[in-house]
Parts: sequence; C-alpha cells; structure tokens
Amino acid sequence: MIEVMIAVLVLFIVQTFLPPAIQYLGADGSFASRATVALGPRDKPPPVPAVAGRARRALDNMMEALIVFLPLALLAIMTGKDQGMALTGAVVFLGARLAYLPAYMSGIVGIRSLIWSVGAAGLVMMAVALVG
Repeated sequence: MIEVMIAVLVLFIVQTFLPPAIQYLGADGSFASRATVALGPRDKPPPVPAVAGRARRALDNMMEALIVFLPLALLAIMTGKDQGMALTGAVVFLGARLAYLPAYMSGIVGIRSLIWSVGAAGLVMMAVALVG
C-alpha cells in the first residue's frame, strides 16, 4: 500500500508542475516570449493555452481526490487492512488517475468521466475494505 501511496504522490507532483510548464515553456514554440513574460512583472498575463487549462483543472481534481485517498490509505495501513480489497482499490485508483490526466488533456468527450468513475470505484473499494 505504501508503494501505491508514493506512486500517487509522485503523480501529484508531476501534475503540479505540468500546467506552468505547458504555459511558460512554450507549447506553441514561443519559449523566448513566454520566458520574458515569466521573468517580467506580469502586468498582462499571457493567454493560457487550452491544454494548460485542462492540465490545471486535472490538477484541481487530483487535489480533491487526494483528500479522500490519503486518509483511506493511511487508515488501511494503520488497521492492518492494507491487503486484499483495499490494496486492489488503491491500485485501481492509481491506474485511473494515470489515465485521467491524458484523457482530460486530450479533450475527448466522455472518456474523462468514465475514467473518473473508475477512480471513484477504487476509493469505494478502499472504504468498503475498511468497514468490513
């Protein structure tokens, strides 16, 4: 379970740096102008590319999911119920979160919600394992 928790936290860290990287490292090939804006006073922020906005919203969603995942994982470890259904639920959650980011950033309609539902099912599995 600890390995899954670490993997989820690493994914969170990657997602944290992704929106500014897309915005300021020049996803559109304009590194020099974006670097100038990033180093300047930012009186007029540059327009945010759509994919950077999606990455930011995916990060916001990840923060909301972490508020549920981390306590469930810690409780599973503390109660000794970190095997079986709890571990399976954590792995399902991790897999869904790995798929959620590219699905959201690509903008494919419907897939993102389906993947989110799979991640939520993983959280439910973890909660059920703690109660049972």
